[in-house]
Amino acid sequence: MTTPDVRWPRASGPLELRPATAADLDAVLVWRNRPEVTRWFINTVVDPDAFRARWLTAVDDPKDHSAIAVAGGDVVGFGTLELDDGLGQTHGDPANTRLVEAQLGYMIDPAHAGRGYATALARGLLEVAFEEVGVRRVTAGCFAENTASWHVMERVGMRREQHGVRDSWHAELGWIDGYTYALLADEWMPGAAADRCSASAGDERIRDGTSPVRDDEEPDRGADPGDHDDPEGRDRKHRGGALFTSRT
Repeated sequence: MTTPDVRWPRASGPLELRPATAADLDAVLVWRNRPEVTRWFINTVVDPDAFRARWLTAVDDPKDHSAIAVAGGDVVGFGTLELDDGLGQTHGDPANTRLVEAQLGYMIDPAHAGRGYATALARGLLEVAFEEVGVRRVTAGCFAENTASWHVMERVGMRREQHGVRDSWHAELGWIDGYTYALLADEWMPGAAADRCSASAGDERIRDGTSPVRDDEEPDRGADPGDHDDPEGRDRKHRGGALFTSRT
C-alpha cells in the first residue's frame, strides 16, 4: 500500500518496486501458473480473477506493503510483505505485539531468473519493513529442497530458525522438509546487505540463482508468498515448515 510511511516507486539494485496495477498483474499471470513456477509453492495454480482482485484490493490495505518488480520496463516478478502480530502472553498491553512482524515472499518470472533479481527484491522489501514500516522481525519460509530460495534469504542476512522434518506435503515428492528464516530489526545492516546483493548478482548470472555453494543451472524459485488468491485466507503461522503471506 502507498502510505505516508512508505515511498513508492523505489529502487532496489536493478529493480524498481511499485504497487501493482491491473496491467502488471496481467503480465504476471502470463507465467504464474506454469509448472516450473508452481513446483515449489504451496498454492500452485491460481484463479486469475481471484488473483487480480486480491492484489488490487490489497493496494488499499495498510498492513500490506507488497510490490511488483520491474527491470528495463518489464515486470520480472513480485514480492509480498504483510504485517502480522507477534507472539506473546495475553497479560499486559496488546499493543506490544500488534503488527510488529512482517512476512516476506517473492517470486521471479523464469524468463528473468539468474540475474540477481530475487536478492534485490527481498532486500528492497526488508528495507521497507525495517526502515520505513518499523517492524521488529521479518520471517520467510520455503521447502528445504528449494535451495535457490533459501540461498537468497541467507544472502540478505536472514537466519535459519526452524527446520521442519518431513512436515511439508509436496504433490510430487510426498512429505519433505521445510525451512523458516528470520531477521530482527537490530540485525538489519542495509550497507552489508547491499554489498551481498551486489556481489551475488554476478554469481546468480553465472549459476542461475544459486549461492556460492555450487548448484548449477538452478533458477530463482522464490520464498513462498502463500495464499493471496484465497479470499478466505489461511493459517499464516508455521504451516509445512514455511511461513505464508496472503498473496500468490
